[in-house]
Amino acid sequence: MTTDETVLHNLSSISPVTATSTRTKAPSPAAPRQADESRRSHTPAADERIAHFVKDTFREFLRALQAGLREHSVLYGHWTFLYILWQTDGMTQRQLSEQAGVYDSTTVGALRSMEELGYIFRRKMPENRKEVRVFLAPKGAALKAVLMPVVENLNSAALEGIPEHDIEVTKRTLTALAGNLARFKSGAERGTAPDL
Repeated sequence: MTTDETVLHNLSSISPVTATSTRTKAPSPAAPRQADESRRSHTPAADERIAHFVKDTFREFLRALQAGLREHSVLYGHWTFLYILWQTDGMTQRQLSEQAGVYDSTTVGALRSMEELGYIFRRKMPENRKEVRVFLAPKGAALKAVLMPVVENLNSAALEGIPEHDIEVTKRTLTALAGNLARFKSGAERGTAPDL
């Protein structure tokens, strides 16, 4: 899987949409389903901010990925760490947290669950007994052959019918957006206004 696909596991959550309540008659049983389908099929208008396009696209990627993982009884949170360990086995808990972009407390809970499921095991290193590294167990390693086709099929479906030129432009644009936002965040933390 390429760097472009890691967007699916570096972002951990999307803020839920809230709605103001009004006094109306009770909705019909079909109303919740209709509302849900409306949210799922929403396409940002051409004049909406780029953040809306990115958010909606990520939401659809995430939903599709979660559905694919559920077919194999794998949680999205576990997928994140499995993918990282498939690339570099034997990382420390801190390194996993940094790679996944989550708090250490989140990593602790996920690793405990993954260990109980037989996906990973933890080992104290002989040269430094205080250092604990995380390794894939055979069951966790075997999931790569099962789950990677799920992601590959998802990406193929997402790119269907899109010209290669447009795909390359999208990659360059998203890379530039990420760089601009990183500089903006860095400048905001320093109290300066960066030129974007």
